[in-house]
Amino acid sequence: MKAFLILEDKTVFEGNSIGSAREVISEIVFNTSMTGYLEVLTDPSYAGQAVVMTYPLIGNYGITPDMESVRPWPDGYIVRELSRMPSNFRCEETIQDFLVKHDIPGISGIDTRALTKILREKGTMNGMITTNENYDFEEILPRLKSYQTGNVVDKVTCNSICRLTGKGKRVALMDFGAKNNIAKSLQKRGCEVTIYPAQTSAEKILADKPDGIMLSNGPGDPKECKQIIEELKKLYQSDTPIFAICLGHQLMALANGADSHKMKYGHRGGNHPVRDLETGRVYISSQNHGYVVDTEHLDPAVAVPAFINVNDGTNEGLKYTGKNIFTVQFHPEACPGPQDSSYLFDRFIDMMGGNQ
Repeated sequence: MKAFLILEDKTVFEGNSIGSAREVISEIVFNTSMTGYLEVLTDPSYAGQAVVMTYPLIGNYGITPDMESVRPWPDGYIVRELSRMPSNFRCEETIQDFLVKHDIPGISGIDTRALTKILREKGTMNGMITTNENYDFEEILPRLKSYQTGNVVDKVTCNSICRLTGKGKRVALMDFGAKNNIAKSLQKRGCEVTIYPAQTSAEKILADKPDGIMLSNGPGDPKECKQIIEELKKLYQSDTPIFAICLGHQLMALANGADSHKMKYGHRGGNHPVRDLETGRVYISSQNHGYVVDTEHLDPAVAVPAFINVNDGTNEGLKYTGKNIFTVQFHPEACPGPQDSSYLFDRFIDMMGGNQ
């Protein structure tokens, strides 16, 4: 079946329908990872977006037990070629069957490199995936321009408190769309992890007396999370050690007077170099974000930059002055991506007093 990707700049790509045949409008973003497509599909940070995979062949090892959440989250999936005959001893099903099962529409057979170049030059834009060959530009374009992801954190967070056993430090993980490997990385270091829904009050978390607080990744514009930001102001005032990743990093910055803005096309992939400003060492990181914290007017009495992106100089982390708080924009838990910066979890353990 034919399918069409229609961008709000009136560019149209014609290809083949994959997954569900339903029509969808979403923000179109690209990911440069060469492997780990399943982890990308099941990363809650992609809620409200349709993902373009720049690597040309996707699905060659099928669906394996490597999901980062209970289900896939992108609104749509865009690839050059989708493997219909995966080969791997861990393979459980094909991506095609996986997309159909979860009602996610997609398109294959298009020039994803050309599409990525458009998004890099013109910036991220909205688009529609449709199988309707008689589409009407005049009807579609206003809908494309009006689409917004909105507050998608409430869509991806857990519904109730969940406790994961451990004999070490007790960590409160605020779930703004947390990937599974964040909790796993903490458990690997002996932590008992309690996962809280995004809208949990600071009073509730502090009443449980955790040794440390973890703020997770998540989707959307951080400025949409107004109530969460108010709760983080209270957590900041406590003396509890805090480590934040991605959206959690942005929200903590906003809670302390910083600003953020939407990037032209964001950072999404497993090959982004970041420099530790304290040591000068560069790490290759996994990233997935479309917003960035502004540091131009950051009060050094509150926080100072800790990491920067080597490619474009944008902020990749903050160290909070006089507080046991540090935050990073990238993903030290990886999945997919390199594990160069996983040592940051060990730093968090040390902030909580270590596992002695």
